[in-house]
Amino acid sequence: MPGFGTLLPRPVSVEPRPGECLLAPGREPEVSFSPELPAEGYRLEITPDGVWITAADAAGAHHAGQTLRQLKGPDAFRAADIHSGPWRLPCGVVTDRPRFGWRGCLLDVARHFRTKAEVLRFTDLLAAHKLNVLHLHLTDDQGWRFDVPRFPRLTEVGAWRRESMVGRHDGPERDGRPHGGCYRADDLREIVAYAGARGITVVPEIDVPGHSRAAIAAYPELGGGRRVDVWTSWGVCEDVLDPSKSTLDFYRAVLDEVLDVFPGPVIGIGGDEVPGATPEHGRFVARLAEHVRSRGRRPFAWDEVLDGPALPPGTVIGAWRDEQAGRRAVAAGHDVVLCPEDRVYLDHRQSDHPDEPIPVGYVRTLADVYGWEPPAGPGVLGVQAQVWTEHLDSVRRVDYAAFPRLAAFAEVAWSTGPRDHAGFLSRLRDHHLPRLDALGVEYRPLGGPLPWQTRPGVPGRPR
Repeated sequence: MPGFGTLLPRPVSVEPRPGECLLAPGREPEVSFSPELPAEGYRLEITPDGVWITAADAAGAHHAGQTLRQLKGPDAFRAADIHSGPWRLPCGVVTDRPRFGWRGCLLDVARHFRTKAEVLRFTDLLAAHKLNVLHLHLTDDQGWRFDVPRFPRLTEVGAWRRESMVGRHDGPERDGRPHGGCYRADDLREIVAYAGARGITVVPEIDVPGHSRAAIAAYPELGGGRRVDVWTSWGVCEDVLDPSKSTLDFYRAVLDEVLDVFPGPVIGIGGDEVPGATPEHGRFVARLAEHVRSRGRRPFAWDEVLDGPALPPGTVIGAWRDEQAGRRAVAAGHDVVLCPEDRVYLDHRQSDHPDEPIPVGYVRTLADVYGWEPPAGPGVLGVQAQVWTEHLDSVRRVDYAAFPRLAAFAEVAWSTGPRDHAGFLSRLRDHHLPRLDALGVEYRPLGGPLPWQTRPGVPGRPR
């Protein structure tokens, strides 16, 4: 019978009690709400007579349900019930609350498009790990994924590219295979509603003024009139937006569509990696941030914007270059989400073994992710892992890159220290990986990639 020592992320406190509960199939726990509990917190009590949940809010009730699901065992994570007889649960009380209010994961659907069904599946995986923000990177040089009826060429032209770079070697090799896709407004509304029912807020991102070649391919005037194709390479593209009034008006109209589809409090506007950036590019981002703020929302921008003009109050900074950027953001009066590249970029290689597929970035092992101790304090909203998809061209590749490291990240985001790597590894190996198996997640095995998870001959760019 699974015990409280199987739980992941680790709860704040557990009080085991004698006996066990035989919970009949289909019998739901009794749920009540208490304003005395902290946001997203819950109390789960299991007795021989049944299961009771007291939660701060709907999100807390959902998290309690995930804890109960873990205690039932891996079969509780299957899409259909194959369990026979009552669920055998240990008696006791779990009292729990999250360490950070923002526990996010970015999914890049611009470089490689993920279908609506695949995004819904990824949302379920976030919810199973008590993560509560899905950051959708919707636009980039290699594709525009958000349908804007007023500007149809954004998806007619910008949503697909004729081929893709093979690996990352900055050479001429391409796969010769067209790639594309986009989301209609109702698809995205469905994703938002689906996520919301699982305690997850969706943060959309329209990246400007760099990472914009797909938009420029659709409407050349956005880039000063030069005609280009949707980019087929990876890396940082030299094509950036012309920060003119007409371009600003265009993106204000785009953001109005985004604001209509996504009701959440935070809207991403990018601001990162702008080759040849001028002060006017900085003012362009600041004006779009003010537009988002004027609509009652909070803009989210990457930490490069700290080098430009002052941003409106309430702007959230994604500190990706290093933790020092987070300190700068707080000192400037902004809230910050910590997502440093050298810690939580899950597209980075997981070992230095030659079988590691398309090895890019730093070596960031499961132990490295689990051992990260993000600084807390005033202005720090929370933390976010990043799943960039230049080299993740299928759901199987996303699974491999994200898991089980995202499970380690979930514990960092939810649970306070001290860290016990051996204990975490035991919970992961003996209990949590079977749950991922039941969910159909093709994670990276602890011993290294399986033969079909390798990419022989496809070059990377390790650091």
